[in-house]
Amino acid sequence: MMLKVMGAGFGRTGTDSMREALDILGVGPCHHMYEVNAHEEQKLMWRALVQGVRPGWDQLFAGYGCCVDWPSAYYWRELAAFYPQAKVVLTHRTAESWWQSFEQTILRGIQMSTEPESLGLALVRDKVFGGRPGDRDHAIATYEENIKAVKATIAPERLLVHNLGDGWEPLCTFLRLPVPAQPYPNRNNTRDFQDAGLKSKP
Repeated sequence: MMLKVMGAGFGRTGTDSMREALDILGVGPCHHMYEVNAHEEQKLMWRALVQGVRPGWDQLFAGYGCCVDWPSAYYWRELAAFYPQAKVVLTHRTAESWWQSFEQTILRGIQMSTEPESLGLALVRDKVFGGRPGDRDHAIATYEENIKAVKATIAPERLLVHNLGDGWEPLCTFLRLPVPAQPYPNRNNTRDFQDAGLKSKP
């Protein structure tokens, strides 16, 4: 199995809803940070990747048909080159609403973490945000720079910018799949994230 769809959007842009949507559409199984949390082998491989040991992409995504969210979203450039037939979905929301959600969820987890090799610290804090995830202006600038880079790099016919609330129609048109009868997923809002207790350390 090879990746057919890859996400380039930051965490807290509707990636978990997109994960479920892609699974419903039959494009999955979809790789997400949840998969890293749930499988020790995944955790070890992704941590090794962040530290500079490069397992093959096909090994990291064995059994998955698509990927969204961190950690994979950080590597969208490499993945887009390695899987040239894969379509790219940029999950998107306004920068201010993204920051408000990120600050109340992922940032809290980062600030609570004491494990330097965790993906929350080694990848999200250090690589994505250059060690400054709590600096609002810097974080928002980083978020906006990623959006600009994706749009500038990925060919328009290969890219879908999917805003929160867009639902099934643009996604299904992009993937040339029929619209399901069920509502578009609405998962992992801020309260859900907080209720989960921030227990996992990927």
